[in-house]
Amino acid sequence: MSAFYRGMEGVRQRLSIFAQKVRAELLRIRGARVAGKVRIGSRVLADRPWGIALGERVFIESDVYLKLVSDRAELRVGDHTFIGRGSELDVDESVTVGAHTLIAPGCFITDHHHEIAGHARIDQQACRTEPVVIGDDVWVGANCVILAGVTIGDGAVIGAGAVVTRNVAEMDIVAGVPARRIGSREDH
Repeated sequence: MSAFYRGMEGVRQRLSIFAQKVRAELLRIRGARVAGKVRIGSRVLADRPWGIALGERVFIESDVYLKLVSDRAELRVGDHTFIGRGSELDVDESVTVGAHTLIAPGCFITDHHHEIAGHARIDQQACRTEPVVIGDDVWVGANCVILAGVTIGDGAVIGAGAVVTRNVAEMDIVAGVPARRIGSREDH
């Protein structure tokens, strides 16, 4: 690669980072609590941004949806956390993501679900809300689903494509549908 093209690539990267920082500032202007050096990718949607708190050096890739569906909803993301392209965090009450956590692309995390009683149509059912807590130093693999009421302990790893319906202990590795323990990081 010629020096000219290397130089142009460097300029493109600096412009991209600048645009990501501008998007973070726009989110702050809309009411979110945004700490320093946060970067937001293009086409990130944020409903009810006043319920969002992002820690230092959070990086949210493009096409992420921060969907706060009620005025009481709170989404807290810890320092140095990454949220991958195309993920959706669907919050009615509370989703907390710890520090130094990696959420890979295409994940869906929600703190609520609809009831399914047989005496009423689905569209008439109430919603049930249970907070989701994802600890520090957690890796959530690509295309995972984390459902209402789940707590994922510090240091856990969630295998790609897993559907997490139950709590995950600290340092556990889980995978599958529904997710089951397959090991521990302490064994590696």
